[in-house]
Amino acid sequence: MLLDSASLYFRAYFGVPESMKSPDGIPVNAVRGLLDFITRLVQDHRPDQLVACMDADWRPQWRVDLIPSYKTHRLAPEGAPGEEEVPDTLSPQVPVIEQVLDALGIARIGVPGYEADDVIGTLATRAAGPVQIVTGDRDLFQLVDDARGVQVVYPVKGVGAAQLVDEAALREKYGVTGTEYADMAALRGDPSDGLPGVKGIGEKTAAQLIREYGNLAGIRAAAADPLSKLTPARRKNILEGAAYLDVAPTVVRVATDVPLPDFDPALPHEPLDPMTLEALTTRWGLGNSLTRLLDTLAATR
Repeated sequence: MLLDSASLYFRAYFGVPESMKSPDGIPVNAVRGLLDFITRLVQDHRPDQLVACMDADWRPQWRVDLIPSYKTHRLAPEGAPGEEEVPDTLSPQVPVIEQVLDALGIARIGVPGYEADDVIGTLATRAAGPVQIVTGDRDLFQLVDDARGVQVVYPVKGVGAAQLVDEAALREKYGVTGTEYADMAALRGDPSDGLPGVKGIGEKTAAQLIREYGNLAGIRAAAADPLSKLTPARRKNILEGAAYLDVAPTVVRVATDVPLPDFDPALPHEPLDPMTLEALTTRWGLGNSLTRLLDTLAATR
């Protein structure tokens, strides 16, 4: 099980009241919410391996070099250059989350120059057995692969009401497979990631074109062929979007060749560092959220 950690702690932050605070009054809603999410995921899916994948670089320069608008709207108006805009009361909770995961012994991986999506893509590609990716980010649907047992656990209202996304679900919702999803995403664009897409092509049209021409290369070849069945307007828009389409697939597709550090993905049954965990529990008032997770981990022996 691969956790898109930022996706989950953002969801926890906005889903759990800020009234959940440490003994000295600092909000810990994201910390406790994420611990509750992990408890529920382990209970429901019983993974034997668990990796928390982190954004060591939420906006990698190699993606920005290709598409300068990539995630520009998420840049903090003040602060260090390239810093992501994060709610004031969430930022201080992220180091606490990292310390708690480390003390628990849950593998935590972030690699400089790459997003969590890229770490997930690399781990999912290398895995020998079934993989479940837990994320609220549709971009990771591109990794869904029935043949290799790769699925996405997509929280609808919460991880307890998550949708299990396989290729049948993708075909029903979008009309594409996992391998085709990235081409569809490149064509339609994504304002939330600063990707303009091709003018006049939305999600349904992108999926229709992929069904007709196979993939992005086939669509571009059809646009260059005056005898193809593309309408003049669509042909014009695709041809005019050539510069964008030259680079968009590299930006949209998750990397699968991230140089990963050595790590132990095994789901822990007891804390790796009980003393540190006890100190963190006292300092931040993690209470029942941590107790429930520890009980759940112990029950997986």
